[in-house]
Amino acid sequence: MKELKGTMVVMVTPFTEDGRFDEQGFRSNIDWYIAEGIHGLICTGSTSEFANMDIEEIHRCIDVTVDQAGGRVPVMAGTAANTTKKTIELTQYAQHAGADAALIVSPFYGLPNQDELYEHFKAIGENTDISIMIYNNPWYSGVDILPETVAKIAGSPNIKYIKESTGDIRRVHEIQRLCGNDIDVWCGWEDLAYECFLMDCGGWVCPTANLLPAKCAKLFNLAQDGKYKEAKQCYFELLVFLNYLEAGDLLAKVKSGLNLLRHSGGIPRRPFLPLAEKNIAELKCMLVEAGVLST
Repeated sequence: MKELKGTMVVMVTPFTEDGRFDEQGFRSNIDWYIAEGIHGLICTGSTSEFANMDIEEIHRCIDVTVDQAGGRVPVMAGTAANTTKKTIELTQYAQHAGADAALIVSPFYGLPNQDELYEHFKAIGENTDISIMIYNNPWYSGVDILPETVAKIAGSPNIKYIKESTGDIRRVHEIQRLCGNDIDVWCGWEDLAYECFLMDCGGWVCPTANLLPAKCAKLFNLAQDGKYKEAKQCYFELLVFLNYLEAGDLLAKVKSGLNLLRHSGGIPRRPFLPLAEKNIAELKCMLVEAGVLST
């Protein structure tokens, strides 16, 4: 199994005005991310609108990502579903398609308890042969995977990573203390990336890298090289943009931003709406200040 390290971009899925998956634009985005130095690609994740895609679209998106990446960087596919059986099936699909890892958020809406979460991830690990990154995001899923549960899950040989998205750096400490080297904690909260790297987290699952791939990859590279003062400066330069995205309408901002940069963002799939016209000017200013858009 290929080891995952660095900044991995959670790619948006570009949809056309009539709702189709813009495969050619998506392929072009992948080439741009890799050229900009991104360390890995994530498809069919939350920022990819996986919950608004049918199973055939998810399969196609995984296939296209693996094909276009061509082994240049690792590929992780979001394979979450609301039942254990469906999650296993989708994870097996990603495995056979050639993905290097699967990103799996806990079942949402039904609110499983800690024992149910443990059995869910244990079953996935036992029925697949691909590296798995647990995704703990109680804000989206409604369920918090507690550190003690993570420690139990970490006994599975292919559950190697966790994306920690509670926004509490103390959670990173606690998981590392309980799990040791059994699981690698990854940053899942945009404005805690530097702090996570100081805590020796293995990487960053990063929506912002859709728009600033080179800068987001640079932050990890500097921290990995032990250049923490330079990394902090890079981080401070990123923070204004990170906070802007996190303030709301992240998906709409990222998609509109890609369109402004002449890449393929497309439009969100309903019920989500494109960024309001009155907010486009602010987005342009943010991209100009970040140094990626000319005035």
